[in-house]
Amino acid sequence: MRTSNTFGIHFVLRENRGKNGLSAIYMRIVVNKSRSEVALKRQVASGDWSEAKGLAKPKNDDLRKLNTHLEQLRGMMASHYQDLQLQKKVITAEVLKNLFSGVKDSEHTLHTIVEYHNTNMKEVLAPGTMKNYYTTAGYLKEFVQLQFRRSDIYLSELDYSFINKLEHFLRKRVPSDHQKKLENNGLMKHLERFRKIIRLAVKMGWLDKDPFSMFQLKFNKTERGYLTTAELTRLENKKLTIERIAYVRDLFVLSCYTGLAYIDVMELTPDNLVHGIDNNQWIKTTREKTRIPVNVPLLPQAAKVIAKYKTHPKAVAGGTLLPHISNQKLNSYLKEVADLCDINKTLTYHVARHTFATAVTLSNGVPIETVSKMLGHTTIRTTQIYAKVVERKVSDDMNVLRDKLAPQQVAARPAKRKSNKVSNLKKAS
Repeated sequence: MRTSNTFGIHFVLRENRGKNGLSAIYMRIVVNKSRSEVALKRQVASGDWSEAKGLAKPKNDDLRKLNTHLEQLRGMMASHYQDLQLQKKVITAEVLKNLFSGVKDSEHTLHTIVEYHNTNMKEVLAPGTMKNYYTTAGYLKEFVQLQFRRSDIYLSELDYSFINKLEHFLRKRVPSDHQKKLENNGLMKHLERFRKIIRLAVKMGWLDKDPFSMFQLKFNKTERGYLTTAELTRLENKKLTIERIAYVRDLFVLSCYTGLAYIDVMELTPDNLVHGIDNNQWIKTTREKTRIPVNVPLLPQAAKVIAKYKTHPKAVAGGTLLPHISNQKLNSYLKEVADLCDINKTLTYHVARHTFATAVTLSNGVPIETVSKMLGHTTIRTTQIYAKVVERKVSDDMNVLRDKLAPQQVAARPAKRKSNKVSNLKKAS
């Protein structure tokens, strides 16, 4: 966690904000690389300004007085900063801006709690997770600007209606770039992250009531994609002549037999290979996402992949067991792998982790508690999702068997004995 802040006050010109050929002077407040600007209602000619020094050129008394005023402001903001440090309060650029503007309780704003959470969690959560929080923060900022015509709102203004309107905004939002429109589960993940931030505000006493207390997240149930045993065997045995495609296939197979996520595979080093309690080779690492220790016995199929690439020049140069490849390229090449192996499924690297949980372990009788440990799940409830998939597969297979057996049962059924009444009629005739 961060224990100190970087702080700076800079004065800049905005030519498009001035009047009568002059440029408006703005004070830029910088805290921990985040910044906020405030207009000072002072103007100066661009030719009379030193951009390097961030002050006016002291050509005359008026310009010297302007510089004195700016330095006084700098001193005042430094004093505010020191006061906040002594009071052990959260310090952000927005807080200092609001102090300058005379806004009370400025630290109790939506922007402040979001920035506080992201700043302090940066050293705790994985980079990929933090990237998602930054995206959520961007959506919140966009929504507040659109809904309230302001850059920020007080936490006390948050209520059930705010969350409902935020959900509606996210559902209707049309991306301006190449990204896809948010689907329900992706949208709910953003609300889930926002809820965690708000609960932090409640715990810290910044907010009296949790606006999420009556709001229910509505996730759609989805099937976890995975390869069947037959598909995995076909993928393993397929001869691939293109080096990059073969490597991606091998990485996928590695995760099918270890359950490791992309980032954990890429960070494997020779130190992660150890002799386990059974004197066989194990992978011992820590999940990047949850920081939970993971210990996985190395199955022959996974050991074969590691042995193939551990002496690769890129792996040796990087000090890793495997040459590095970006997640984007990896998933892009997996689409080619699926085509070449006649697998009619959307293949992503995470499908390998699902395959380990279903086709490789649970389907072969490995206890769910053991699978949960190897996957590094924080709770066995997460692993039970895969167990349900396996149960459904068992049910589907048994239904096929039931249909196959049905005709045989009909054929083997003995013919009904004719009634005595029919027999007597025949005799009479």
